[in-house]
Amino acid sequence: MTLLEHLRRMARNNLWSNDRLYRAVLALQPGEFEAKRTSFFPSIKETLNHIIAVDRLYFDFLTDGGLGAATYDTFVPFDDVASLATAQANFDRKLIAFCDRLSEADLDRRVITDRREDGMIPERIGDILAHVFLHDIHHRGQVHAMLSGTSVAPPQLDEFLLDYDIKLRKAEVERLGL
Repeated sequence: MTLLEHLRRMARNNLWSNDRLYRAVLALQPGEFEAKRTSFFPSIKETLNHIIAVDRLYFDFLTDGGLGAATYDTFVPFDDVASLATAQANFDRKLIAFCDRLSEADLDRRVITDRREDGMIPERIGDILAHVFLHDIHHRGQVHAMLSGTSVAPPQLDEFLLDYDIKLRKAEVERLGL
Protein backbone atom coordinates (compact mmCIF):
# COMPACT_ATOMS: atom_id res chain seq x y z
CA MET A 1 0.00 0.00 0.00
CA THR A 2 1.28 3.45 -0.85
CA LEU A 3 1.16 6.46 1.46
CA LEU A 4 -1.52 7.98 -0.76
CA GLU A 5 -3.67 4.86 -0.45
CA HIS A 6 -3.19 4.93 3.32
CA LEU A 7 -4.21 8.60 3.55
CA ARG A 8 -7.29 7.89 1.44
CA ARG A 9 -8.22 5.07 3.83
CA MET A 10 -7.66 7.40 6.79
CA ALA A 11 -10.02 9.96 5.22
CA ARG A 12 -12.65 7.24 5.00
CA ASN A 13 -11.89 6.17 8.55
CA ASN A 14 -12.52 9.75 9.65
CA LEU A 15 -16.01 9.64 8.15
CA TRP A 16 -16.72 6.24 9.69
CA SER A 17 -15.36 7.11 13.14
CA ASN A 18 -17.13 10.45 13.23
CA ASP A 19 -20.37 8.82 12.14
CA ARG A 20 -20.12 6.25 14.96
CA LEU A 21 -19.20 8.92 17.51
CA TYR A 22 -21.96 11.31 16.44
CA ARG A 23 -24.59 8.57 16.53
CA ALA A 24 -23.67 8.11 20.20
CA VAL A 25 -23.63 11.85 20.88
CA LEU A 26 -27.01 12.29 19.17
CA ALA A 27 -28.45 9.80 21.69
CA LEU A 28 -27.36 11.83 24.73
CA GLN A 29 -29.93 13.03 27.23
CA PRO A 30 -30.72 16.77 27.25
CA GLY A 31 -27.88 18.74 28.83
CA GLU A 32 -25.22 16.04 28.46
CA PHE A 33 -23.78 17.50 25.23
CA GLU A 34 -23.03 20.83 26.90
CA ALA A 35 -22.25 19.55 30.41
CA LYS A 36 -18.87 20.47 31.88
CA ARG A 37 -16.47 17.54 31.93
CA THR A 38 -12.82 16.89 32.61
CA SER A 39 -10.82 16.98 29.39
CA PHE A 40 -8.68 19.31 27.29
CA PHE A 41 -11.88 21.09 26.23
CA PRO A 42 -14.45 21.15 29.04
CA SER A 43 -17.39 19.58 27.20
CA ILE A 44 -18.31 17.23 24.40
CA LYS A 45 -19.80 20.20 22.55
CA GLU A 46 -16.59 22.25 22.73
CA THR A 47 -14.40 19.30 21.75
CA LEU A 48 -16.47 18.40 18.69
CA ASN A 49 -16.62 22.04 17.62
CA HIS A 50 -12.83 22.24 17.95
CA ILE A 51 -12.39 19.20 15.71
CA ILE A 52 -14.38 20.67 12.84
CA ALA A 53 -12.87 24.14 13.29
CA VAL A 54 -9.35 22.71 12.94
CA ASP A 55 -10.44 20.46 10.07
CA ARG A 56 -11.66 23.55 8.20
CA LEU A 57 -8.47 25.47 9.02
CA TYR A 58 -6.19 22.79 7.60
CA PHE A 59 -8.46 22.28 4.60
CA ASP A 60 -8.06 25.99 3.83
CA PHE A 61 -4.29 25.46 3.91
CA LEU A 62 -4.52 22.33 1.75
CA THR A 63 -6.67 24.01 -0.90
CA ASP A 64 -5.04 27.44 -0.77
CA GLY A 65 -8.38 28.82 0.33
CA GLY A 66 -6.85 32.17 1.19
CA LEU A 67 -8.34 32.67 4.64
CA GLY A 68 -5.47 31.21 6.64
CA ALA A 69 -5.79 31.56 10.41
CA ALA A 70 -8.96 33.61 9.91
CA THR A 71 -10.67 30.31 9.03
CA TYR A 72 -10.34 29.31 12.68
CA ASP A 73 -10.95 32.80 14.05
CA THR A 74 -14.24 33.23 12.20
CA PHE A 75 -15.58 29.76 12.97
CA VAL A 76 -19.00 29.96 14.60
CA PRO A 77 -19.50 27.01 16.96
CA PHE A 78 -22.55 24.85 16.50
CA ASP A 79 -24.98 24.84 19.41
CA ASP A 80 -26.88 21.70 18.50
CA VAL A 81 -25.58 18.21 17.87
CA ALA A 82 -27.61 17.53 14.73
CA SER A 83 -26.25 20.56 12.85
CA LEU A 84 -22.72 19.80 14.01
CA ALA A 85 -23.02 16.15 12.96
CA THR A 86 -24.25 17.17 9.50
CA ALA A 87 -21.46 19.72 9.10
CA GLN A 88 -18.82 17.19 10.13
CA ALA A 89 -20.17 14.52 7.76
CA ASN A 90 -20.23 17.03 4.90
CA PHE A 91 -16.67 18.05 5.69
CA ASP A 92 -15.51 14.43 5.92
CA ARG A 93 -16.92 13.72 2.47
CA LYS A 94 -15.20 16.82 1.10
CA LEU A 95 -11.90 15.62 2.60
CA ILE A 96 -12.38 12.17 1.03
CA ALA A 97 -12.95 13.80 -2.37
CA PHE A 98 -9.83 15.94 -1.89
CA CYS A 99 -7.72 12.90 -1.03
CA ASP A 100 -9.15 10.95 -3.98
CA ARG A 101 -8.00 13.71 -6.36
CA LEU A 102 -4.42 13.71 -5.06
CA SER A 103 -1.51 12.07 -6.84
CA GLU A 104 1.54 10.58 -5.13
CA ALA A 105 3.52 13.64 -6.26
CA ASP A 106 0.99 15.95 -4.58
CA LEU A 107 1.90 14.52 -1.17
CA ASP A 108 5.34 16.17 -1.35
CA ARG A 109 3.99 19.47 -2.68
CA ARG A 110 4.21 22.24 -0.13
CA VAL A 111 1.37 24.59 0.72
CA ILE A 112 1.49 27.60 2.99
CA THR A 113 0.22 27.30 6.55
CA ASP A 114 -0.58 30.51 8.41
CA ARG A 115 1.14 30.29 11.80
CA ARG A 116 0.22 33.82 12.80
CA GLU A 117 3.18 35.44 14.57
CA ASP A 118 5.47 32.59 13.47
CA GLY A 119 4.75 33.42 9.85
CA MET A 120 3.66 31.61 6.73
CA ILE A 121 5.22 28.14 6.91
CA PRO A 122 5.34 25.80 3.91
CA GLU A 123 4.34 22.22 4.78
CA ARG A 124 3.95 19.06 2.69
CA ILE A 125 0.39 18.04 1.87
CA GLY A 126 1.04 14.46 3.03
CA ASP A 127 2.28 15.72 6.40
CA ILE A 128 -0.70 18.03 6.84
CA LEU A 129 -3.12 15.21 6.12
CA ALA A 130 -1.35 12.91 8.59
CA HIS A 131 -1.55 15.69 11.18
CA VAL A 132 -5.28 16.25 10.55
CA PHE A 133 -6.03 12.56 11.01
CA LEU A 134 -3.92 12.36 14.16
CA HIS A 135 -5.56 15.52 15.56
CA ASP A 136 -9.03 14.13 14.92
CA ILE A 137 -8.20 10.75 16.47
CA HIS A 138 -6.75 12.49 19.53
CA HIS A 139 -9.84 14.60 20.18
CA ARG A 140 -12.31 11.85 19.28
CA GLY A 141 -10.60 9.83 22.00
CA GLN A 142 -11.33 12.62 24.45
CA VAL A 143 -15.01 12.65 23.45
CA HIS A 144 -15.00 8.86 23.74
CA ALA A 145 -13.73 9.14 27.31
CA MET A 146 -16.25 11.87 28.16
CA LEU A 147 -19.07 9.66 26.90
CA SER A 148 -18.16 7.22 29.67
CA GLY A 149 -19.70 9.68 32.11
CA THR A 150 -22.99 9.98 30.23
CA SER A 151 -26.11 7.92 29.64
CA VAL A 152 -24.63 6.62 26.34
CA ALA A 153 -21.86 4.04 26.10
CA PRO A 154 -18.86 5.07 24.01
CA PRO A 155 -18.80 3.36 20.59
CA GLN A 156 -16.01 1.18 19.23
CA LEU A 157 -13.83 3.41 17.04
CA ASP A 158 -10.87 1.24 16.08
CA GLU A 159 -12.47 -1.36 13.82
CA PHE A 160 -11.97 -0.07 10.31
CA LEU A 161 -8.69 -0.87 8.60
CA LEU A 162 -8.46 -4.65 8.89
CA ASP A 163 -10.39 -7.00 6.59
CA TYR A 164 -11.99 -8.60 9.65
CA ASP A 165 -13.12 -5.20 10.90
CA ILE A 166 -14.64 -4.24 7.56
CA LYS A 167 -16.63 -7.49 7.53
CA LEU A 168 -17.71 -6.85 11.13
CA ARG A 169 -18.91 -3.33 10.27
CA LYS A 170 -20.07 -4.14 6.72
CA ALA A 171 -23.53 -2.58 7.09
CA GLU A 172 -22.09 0.70 8.36
CA VAL A 173 -19.41 0.82 5.70
CA GLU A 174 -22.01 0.21 2.99
CA ARG A 175 -24.42 2.79 4.48
CA LEU A 176 -21.66 5.39 4.31
CA GLY A 177 -20.68 4.39 0.79
CA LEU A 178 -17.19 3.40 1.80
